[in-house]
Amino acid sequence: MRYVLSFLKPYIKWMALAWGLMLVELFVELWHPLLMEKIIDDGVIKNDWHVIVKWGGVMAVTSLLAFASGIANSFAAAYVGQQYGFDLRKQLFEKIESFSLFNFAKFSTASLITRMTNDVTQMQNMVFMSLRIMLRAPLLIIFGMVMAFFVHAKLAIILVVAVPTLLFFLIWMMNKASRMFSSVQQMLDRVNSIVRENIAGIRLIKAWMRGSYEQARFSNTNGELMTRTMRVLRFTETIVPVLLLGMNIAVVIILLVGKMEIHAGSAKAGEVVATINYTTRMTASLSVFTFISAAFSRAKASAKRIEEVLTTVVDINDGQQADQSSIERGDIQFEHVSFRYPESDMFVLRDVSFSVRAHETVAILGETGAGKSSLLQLIPRLYDVTEGTIKIDGIDIRAIKQEHLRAAIGFVPQDLLLFSGTIRDNICLGAQDFSTEEMIQAAKDAQIHGTIDSFPEKYDTIVGQKGVTLSGGQKQRISIARALVRKPKILLLDDSTSALDVQTEANLLQALKTYQCTTLIVTQKISTAIEADAIILLKEGKILAKGTHEELLQTSELYRKLVKSQLGRKGFGDVKTAT
Repeated sequence: MRYVLSFLKPYIKWMALAWGLMLVELFVELWHPLLMEKIIDDGVIKNDWHVIVKWGGVMAVTSLLAFASGIANSFAAAYVGQQYGFDLRKQLFEKIESFSLFNFAKFSTASLITRMTNDVTQMQNMVFMSLRIMLRAPLLIIFGMVMAFFVHAKLAIILVVAVPTLLFFLIWMMNKASRMFSSVQQMLDRVNSIVRENIAGIRLIKAWMRGSYEQARFSNTNGELMTRTMRVLRFTETIVPVLLLGMNIAVVIILLVGKMEIHAGSAKAGEVVATINYTTRMTASLSVFTFISAAFSRAKASAKRIEEVLTTVVDINDGQQADQSSIERGDIQFEHVSFRYPESDMFVLRDVSFSVRAHETVAILGETGAGKSSLLQLIPRLYDVTEGTIKIDGIDIRAIKQEHLRAAIGFVPQDLLLFSGTIRDNICLGAQDFSTEEMIQAAKDAQIHGTIDSFPEKYDTIVGQKGVTLSGGQKQRISIARALVRKPKILLLDDSTSALDVQTEANLLQALKTYQCTTLIVTQKISTAIEADAIILLKEGKILAKGTHEELLQTSELYRKLVKSQLGRKGFGDVKTAT
């Protein structure tokens, strides 16, 4: 928790102010029983109204002072809590944004959302309570016992026995509750995960009539969350009755002993009342510990989950001597590249070597699981190679600053994603340096301008979350326009034309030839591969063959089978194949 609390450093002055105001409240609360003793012994018993009015007035004025201090303390505590929560969420978001894909694989999306929302809220509540009452309660107990000794030492000994015993019980309960709250937070992750899956896959759920199944699955998990939450709440709710019972027993003992001391002449009525007053105030503080223990236990579990994210080591970073220059040409060279995903023993790519000259177009073919998408993801360093080297313009990409490397690459992944907002926002992806003319030209080249122009709001049309209002082909073309508007030196298309008809795809490929960029296209379509300058055929992570369409027809049996299955004999043209 210490690491997470370190984000409070900028607000030390505000915290000091809040604690100072809290100490004013505490001073007044500790002083009042002494004033009450004076009023009883010197005023009520002696029938001296002057003493009663004088010290009663002092109590009234100091009560107003404590009230004003409490209001100001609440404002200061709320300010620190909200600012702390803002900073914590900001740090979490920035850390998550810096994650590599491997780092993301360690946390579920639902878990990251819960940590940024619910867990941060728990820390905010803990900070607020620590500035408002968390420190005040133990100080009141400690100084309450000290003041009770000044009033009457023999009566105070009863508190010295009762209070530490109850505090030991409270600490034991708090530690156990912390572990139970951690279990609740994990179950909340599971509930959020199911909700996210159902919202994202609602079309499939409806098409497959899985509503009842998903409702039952959610009900079971939600029920388990409720059960665990009720179990920990029942556990923590036992704290108050035990504390009250213990302190009430102490009050009864103080009254009995106090009566005997008064009869013996070694105590005054005011001293007994003052001691009882301190006891009742300590009882209230111990009761507050129930809420404090619950808040602290939740915060302790949440702090551990937040720290787990913030201290995650990002495995892809810029070196100290990272090249600051931008990519100019776009030559790509793979030198004996092998790759396996972190924490996996199976190689996805094995000893892959090839080169692509600037402005060439290369199609990558292969069966499912051959390593095509993995190969593309290595170029912008979404993952780092396990063995070998990838060079762009003759420079190892690990020596190029990531910002410059990725700025030169237009990447259209297989799993398309459009953000909530307008089509304009999605094509420009938040950047402000693209003119309307450049955006429209990119859309025209991506063969989507005509469709967008037919919408009532045109480029200001809201696409909805993940582009649910658009077809698969429309989403693909908007994603391609998003890559083209950057005028990339390297364009990576991961099966990004699968939803396009033959004519639209042909027009797109023709338009791409006008861009001065090196293009790698992962595709399953022979018709697409034929248009490329070269074709790479992958099988089980290895390059089986590389060459033009005509060369592969002569040298690769697998390629001939692919051509025949998709185009029939017309795909061979006048090329004579080897027997």
